[in-house]
Amino acid sequence: MDLVIASGKGGVGKSTFTGSLITLLKDYGIAAVDADAEAPNLHLVFNVQHWNEEREVIAAHTATINSSCINCGVCDSVCIYEAIYEADGQRRIKEYLCEGCGACKAVCPVEGAIEISPSVSGWIRTAFTPYGPLVSAELDVGKPNSGKLVTEEKNIAKEWVKEGKAKHIIVDAAAGIGCQVIASLSGANKAILIAEPTPSSLSDLMRAYYLTQHFRIESFLVINKDGINPGYNGLEKFARENGVEILGRIPYHSAVPKSLSSMRPLVEFMPESPPAREIRKIAEVVRGWL
Repeated sequence: MDLVIASGKGGVGKSTFTGSLITLLKDYGIAAVDADAEAPNLHLVFNVQHWNEEREVIAAHTATINSSCINCGVCDSVCIYEAIYEADGQRRIKEYLCEGCGACKAVCPVEGAIEISPSVSGWIRTAFTPYGPLVSAELDVGKPNSGKLVTEEKNIAKEWVKEGKAKHIIVDAAAGIGCQVIASLSGANKAILIAEPTPSSLSDLMRAYYLTQHFRIESFLVINKDGINPGYNGLEKFARENGVEILGRIPYHSAVPKSLSSMRPLVEFMPESPPAREIRKIAEVVRGWL
């Protein structure tokens, strides 16, 4: 089983829910994938103190300008990323803005003054937690290719399954519907969409849902922070009109931020709290899929 937890909107509780779900299903051999390379946080839920392995991913390119530059400024005029600036009479590169597109090198009148070189795109880290193996990624500042990092993460998780270190994969996707989320959904069997009862969350949920439908992935809905917007029924209406099953409604409760500050999964930190009880019900449904 390759299960993705997505939402479209950030801050709706994907990682909190994912951490508790994996905790409840840990005896079923779950490999956890934190697929938000721009803001990974699943390791915080699992209180990972050190990584078993960490490696650089070379998937980006950066321009460099050497001393043969004549400071003509032609490169500056074509850089749409505004990554080139002047200092001490020579053009220089802001590495965190440079996309390595090569436009500056193409127009430079001095051969060899500008070089395009491979650079670090980010890092991939793995840890073996009490809840199962975890793979996480972090994108370097200003670098592209977050989708490639997520794809590499999922490949590592698939290898764990092949090696017998895990049986199933649960992916904690990033917010939005960009390349990270598309990479997360690649090859998935099912998706659980998390939403809070607000118009903005519904708007983003719709985009995430249509993305799962594009890839023909069966989707389910979990309403988190239930009760924060009494009288709002936009999520229920959307689910009804699109035939999306609502797996559960997790109530808004003070136990959730307390569990996050303690760096423990909610269902372990406060197992009898209302949200923990609701997550256990949802986990029973997921258990039937495994």
